[in-house]
Amino acid sequence: MAYVVTQDCIKCKYTDCVEVCPVDCFYEGPDFLVIDPDECIDCGVCEPECPVDAIIADNNPKFTQRLLDINTKWSKVWPVIVEQIDPPEDADKWNPKKGYDKDKTELLDKYD
Repeated sequence: MAYVVTQDCIKCKYTDCVEVCPVDCFYEGPDFLVIDPDECIDCGVCEPECPVDAIIADNNPKFTQRLLDINTKWSKVWPVIVEQIDPPEDADKWNPKKGYDKDKTELLDKYD
């Protein structure tokens, strides 16, 4: 099926993943990125590039229909991003791999 971006990307928005995507299926919103699941070729090269492990495959236990729906919805609205840009200045503060220990699931509410 496809890969999706999870809530862990919210407020981090590192863009290491877009540089390696062979089909340009990433889209940039104000707080995070999403993947267009219809464009994703399921190659997986983006997953290890994410500094917060916010990209998951559809066979990952953390995968949900909600994440798929949000990625699908916003990839039709937000502009495509194909080059790496600087992350927000406070991105590391929100990075679960650098000490942020709160669940970001509620941050998805405004994207449903």
